[in-house]
Amino acid sequence: MGDANHRGPREGRADASQSSNDGLPRGEAFMKAETVGNDHDAFVEVLEEAVQAFEQEGIPYAVIGGIASSGFGRPRWTHDIDLFVRPADAVRALESLKRAGFRTERTDITWLFKGFKRHVMVDVIFKSKGDFYFDQEMMDRAVAGNFQGRKVRFIPPEDLLVLKAVVHDEAGPHHWHDALGVIAGTNLDWEYLLRRAQRAPRRVLSLLTYAHSVDLYVPNRVIRTLFNQLYSS
Repeated sequence: MGDANHRGPREGRADASQSSNDGLPRGEAFMKAETVGNDHDAFVEVLEEAVQAFEQEGIPYAVIGGIASSGFGRPRWTHDIDLFVRPADAVRALESLKRAGFRTERTDITWLFKGFKRHVMVDVIFKSKGDFYFDQEMMDRAVAGNFQGRKVRFIPPEDLLVLKAVVHDEAGPHHWHDALGVIAGTNLDWEYLLRRAQRAPRRVLSLLTYAHSVDLYVPNRVIRTLFNQLYSS
């Protein structure tokens, strides 16, 4: 997503001289060539086309990344579209994009495929950093919303917060601030967040404690629960 660092290591990735399973060049050079000069109108139109391709095929998905961050309280621009799907649906999702006129690339068969159209890049993500997958609870709690007038389904804000806490690092400090934006701009289900935080409790605890330090609302009991789970014994 302009947020590439959340997705995990890129080791084993082919260079630009190689081809994808779809017979197209792959790698960073191809990505740069394909995404130079995308504009607002093209971006939102391609988002709509990608979402429609998934929905027409009945493929469960949720928008993550910068678009979801914007939808949940931290408006900012992003230069690619991140769609989270189940591993079992990844190939079918990519094929649906191809039928919709996208150029496609099987970038890394362990976590990421890509589609390109009108200089806009769509990331089809089926495993996020920390071994997070698009699971049934995310599907059930996905939030219907819109981005720039286009109807989409966002990942639950609590799950977005956890993902952002996990992927935050020196190279991607915006993830931390995206997560703070979710806290500031969303009425969170704190009990659900506590359940989902069990995958990365220290990261989430540090984020929520920092949120307190900048006077964002987090119930004391949530911080106390995570702290006790980690350090009471």
